[in-house]
Amino acid sequence: MHPNPVFHTETDQANLAFARARAFGILAVNGAAGPVMAHVPFLIDEDGGWLNLHLVRSNPIARALKEPLQARIAVSGADGYVSPDWYEVPDQVPTWNYVAVHLTGTLELRDQGEMRDLLDRQSKHFEDQLEPKRPWKTDKMTPEVLDKMMRQIVPCRMKIEGVDGTWKLNQNKPDTVRLRAADHMDAYGMGMETRILAALMRGAK
Repeated sequence: MHPNPVFHTETDQANLAFARARAFGILAVNGAAGPVMAHVPFLIDEDGGWLNLHLVRSNPIARALKEPLQARIAVSGADGYVSPDWYEVPDQVPTWNYVAVHLTGTLELRDQGEMRDLLDRQSKHFEDQLEPKRPWKTDKMTPEVLDKMMRQIVPCRMKIEGVDGTWKLNQNKPDTVRLRAADHMDAYGMGMETRILAALMRGAK
């Protein structure tokens, strides 16, 4: 996370909303040989107190959860290179703009009986975004096949104890300079992600 406080002005609510919408991040815990990480989809409850996820049973993090562990989930958003030329003022250097939110807290293993409900809620969250597609549901599966697959994953949840977000969008530049850079980034169209980043830069405070 960038240390400049000008990039850390979003509220916890805004950072949680961003993480809730992305619903995918890198989960990390400390291991004996260094950090252990997993890429996971997740759900954040309405009050922002808990984050729910599942892991493959053979995942090293799942195996380590004999007792609760301190954990962090890094959630990344749009990012992209910023050319110094785009500012149209002298003596600038290249940089990289991005949005990232880190959630820290205590990760614990949950009872296996919670797995079906968690899977249903997770699939609903993502299937709802695919409308008008008819949503996929677990009851479409043969019960024996579903039971076999569910035995291979375990439910987990993390109590969210810390929220930190970096919204590095050239807020350290004058508004006119930042907006010029956003226009150039949008015009070069290096992909949908940079166009989203350009829109965020235009709205940065």
